[in-house]
Amino acid sequence: MSRDELLTLSGYAEFFFILFVFIVFYGYAFSIYKRERSGDRNFEKYSNLVLDDSLDSTPLEKRDNSK
Repeated sequence: MSRDELLTLSGYAEFFFILFVFIVFYGYAFSIYKRERSGDRNFEKYSNLVLDDSLDSTPLEKRDNSK
């Protein structure tokens, strides 16, 4: 392979890699938006965990201790 062919091939590889990463991150952001909108998960209560992380704070979710 010549140098020009290698540069062209690496350019196409870089383009498709960036396109793949964009699609993955956009899909992840959309899934978070969809779960937040449907009420499946509430991410705001977990973001408060960073500010209130003492041992005396109330739990975020109830645990099932029936096992």
